[in-house]
Amino acid sequence: MIATISSWGNSQGLRLPKGVIKELHLSVGDKINIVVENEKIVLEPLKASRQKYDIKTLVSKLPKNHQAHEEFNNKSGQEEW
Repeated sequence: MIATISSWGNSQGLRLPKGVIKELHLSVGDKINIVVENEKIVLEPLKASRQKYDIKTLVSKLPKNHQAHEEFNNKSGQEEW
């Protein structure tokens, strides 16, 4: 895969292809470690950046007899503007 270093303001940057980001499960804001080894650049994702959740997995972990609990009061509609 070939990429081109570009200028962004006073800095230079390299864009990572969407396929690479997806394969490594990265998102905007995730952190990576940059290492130079034997005249090569190595990018290592820092996995502790953010945990991804899947709603189906989370719901499957609820006890079978789980009852949702919501509290309501009479304050709704009495807000002061």
